Amino acid sequence: MTGVDLLTFGEALVSLRSTGPLAASGPLTPHLAGAECNVAIGVSRLGHRAAFAGRVSDDELGGFLLRQLRAEGVEVAHVTRDPERSAGLMFLERRTADLTRVIYQRAGSAGSALRVDDLRPALAAGTRVLHLTGITPALSDSAREATRWAAETAAGAGALVCLDVNHRTKLWSRDAARAVLTSLVDHASVVVASTDELDLVGAPGADEQTVVAELLDRDVSTVLVKLGAEGARAYTREGVRQAAALPVTAVDTVGAGDAFTAGYLSGHLDGLDLAGRLRRAVTLGAFAVAGHGDWEALPRRDELSLLDDVQPGSTLR
Repeated sequence: MTGVDLLTFGEALVSLRSTGPLAASGPLTPHLAGAECNVAIGVSRLGHRAAFAGRVSDDELGGFLLRQLRAEGVEVAHVTRDPERSAGLMFLERRTADLTRVIYQRAGSAGSALRVDDLRPALAAGTRVLHLTGITPALSDSAREATRWAAETAAGAGALVCLDVNHRTKLWSRDAARAVLTSLVDHASVVVASTDELDLVGAPGADEQTVVAELLDRDVSTVLVKLGAEGARAYTREGVRQAAALPVTAVDTVGAGDAFTAGYLSGHLDGLDLAGRLRRAVTLGAFAVAGHGDWEALPRRDELSLLDDVQPGSTLR
């Protein structure tokens, strides 16, 4: 595999979705899940070369994950099959469009055994963008070290490093997350966070303006603040720009943040200005919430003219 446009890594999960209460023994359908996979698929659908690295189980579930990624055009040449560990599972119980309960069974999974050596070939092959989340370093000590190494190595090679805070309370505490994520910022060009995650890359309890100022002082070029139904803000040294969310009927909000990030990074790869990148980001977020699944509703390259022409106040039907 030669150099790709975007490389990401982490834990690919088998998501078992229920349309009603799990206790009621409703039917479960398997899906590919994982924040990093969602971003890779979003970027791939928009015509860029995206690759995913990591570890998956050496069984039918691991094969299912790889087939799903390949079907979406995501390169998996640097995924390791682990014969000793099982696939990570997540069970989703969807109660309303805005409320989904999640149960994880991922302790000791193949993905959690990620280590530096698993990532060396992928980084050596080269990438324009390295996308990281705050999920992977929460999985294990070895995954945390691999994340730190990858961020430092990619930044040193001139790649744009994007860090999405993506805090998972079931994986680690805010204090533990802050200790790791604030150090990863040293290698990041783009930091993505929701308003309640910002102080995980800054001082505890600090407000948005304080954290943003600190990040820009630490050579982060762009800070993206996700505002949900209100859209998003993008901070640079030149100032702040806000994009309104597109009004859609939300049927499933899972994966919206990953879609936002995929849209922004696609815009970067296409050379769009900040306004264009932000517009594409909120538009992909709208596509995500307007359909079911983590990534299934994301648009493809042939819809780019629609995406780039959509203006705030438009309605996707």
